[in-house]
Amino acid sequence: MSTLIEVRFKGNRKAYFTWDTHADAPASGDDVIVAIDRGQDLGRVSAVGALAERKCGVGCSGCGLTQPTTPDGTILRRASTEEIHLARELRKAEDDVRRTVKERVTAHRLPMKVSDAEWQWDRRRLTVYFTAEQRVDFRGLVRDLASLFRTRIELRQIGARDEAKRLEGVGRCGREYCCSSWLPELRPVSLALAKDQRLSLNPSQISGGCGRLLCCLRYEHDFYVASRKRFPKEGRVLTTGRGPEKVQAVDIFRERILLRAEDGSTRVVDLADLRGELDERAPVETPREPAAPPPPAQLVTFDEGAITVSPEDALASLNPTEPRRRRRRGRRGSGKRRRPTDPLAPDAGNAASSGDDPDA
Repeated sequence: MSTLIEVRFKGNRKAYFTWDTHADAPASGDDVIVAIDRGQDLGRVSAVGALAERKCGVGCSGCGLTQPTTPDGTILRRASTEEIHLARELRKAEDDVRRTVKERVTAHRLPMKVSDAEWQWDRRRLTVYFTAEQRVDFRGLVRDLASLFRTRIELRQIGARDEAKRLEGVGRCGREYCCSSWLPELRPVSLALAKDQRLSLNPSQISGGCGRLLCCLRYEHDFYVASRKRFPKEGRVLTTGRGPEKVQAVDIFRERILLRAEDGSTRVVDLADLRGELDERAPVETPREPAAPPPPAQLVTFDEGAITVSPEDALASLNPTEPRRRRRRGRRGSGKRRRPTDPLAPDAGNAASSGDDPDA
């Protein structure tokens, strides 16, 4: 029966392999030679058996209940002393390789930043990790590097968080980066998390070494959201024993609320005491008055044919109180505008529009 083993490589890169031989499986911390696509590589065992199957970050979001992914290969053997020494020499040579790649990138004038270079243990592949703000056409660079190092070249574009996870470092808290030490999955962090926790929005205060928002802003966000649901919202006006008071600020840790009265005076009250005041002054529901009955049907409906118009109504329709909209002069649909008549001519417009003979 095969045993599932988690193996880690340079830059916190990890993969899953199986141990198919009948010998005892390697323990955590042992260096092993694994069979991968197009060659062999050397890594260090980080989890064995049931622990490797239960570990998080294998496609889940931190629950640890899903099954591991398909193994990437098999473990061939434990690494010998000479093989470990060869791997260490390759790690020392990777700094020179990274500097050489940077020079080639500058020569090709490519907008990319080379982060790291990694040799495969059998030197059949060289992987270069870089960051860029946009897509980069590095086909010419790959041909140049292939002719220089005489091996298969692979360029991988990574993000700022992945770069910090690979290169490691110390955060503002004085400890190693969470992404490179124990955090299994990099989840997105938005500015709304800092606003919910009432943190300073200064980028230098809430950003990590990668230049992005701190991953630890997600750790206590659920606690803040659940705690603030027990408090009234800031800016709300409450009717307490002292009259209407406005909520200025809340302290979810001490469970206190800062209230401001209409006269400008402020006071700090506990959440439990405030609830007691609001319960005592809860309004008593009074029975509502019955709604007025609808008007009779004869006042709403009428027969259009039975309407009689009196002389007073006719006179009111001829002289309405509201001003009517002035009509535009001229015929509708005519392309030319009429010339304005002489204002000094006596009743010239009326004679032309009415059709009467002006000489009559």
